[in-house]
Amino acid sequence: MIDFTNLSYLKSGNERQKRAYEVLKKYQIFEKLKPYSPILAGTIPIEIDIENSDLDIICEVDLKFEEDFLDDIAMSRLMPGDTDVKIENIIINGEKSIVLNFMLEEFSIEIFAQNKPSIEQNAYRHMLAEYNILKEKGEDFKYKIIELKKQGVKTEPAFGLLMGLKNPYEDLLKF
Repeated sequence: MIDFTNLSYLKSGNERQKRAYEVLKKYQIFEKLKPYSPILAGTIPIEIDIENSDLDIICEVDLKFEEDFLDDIAMSRLMPGDTDVKIENIIINGEKSIVLNFMLEEFSIEIFAQNKPSIEQNAYRHMLAEYNILKEKGEDFKYKIIELKKQGVKTEPAFGLLMGLKNPYEDLLKF
């Protein structure tokens, strides 16, 4: 199985994965986020991305110190100074989260921070489940997922549709 906690797998991936690796390395995103245990999650790591898919980076942040995290982001010059950054505080399943969105070259970047280890966050757990399902079900299933995504269906609901899952966000966590 791929070690998704280490970006090096992107270097030998498809063209989009290689390009994502180049951009993340060029701006030293993971080095700058290292204190927050960053992991690239979502569709690009498991090759079910579509043209407008973003780079989802999940992080562990003690949200009692939210301002310190945001200061670290600013001080580390995570992105070029003229970059437009949208910051949101949201609640997901009763858990406070911070979401930062910005562009780096051709990639939309989303940094998602919760007060729990990155490997325990649902985004990572969903991605691992989806990866395993894709390996089991093969290329035809993978292309069906991609086609649903191109039609505007989000990733988890796409898996839910093809697998008959009643609540894909919860059910995928059981795989």
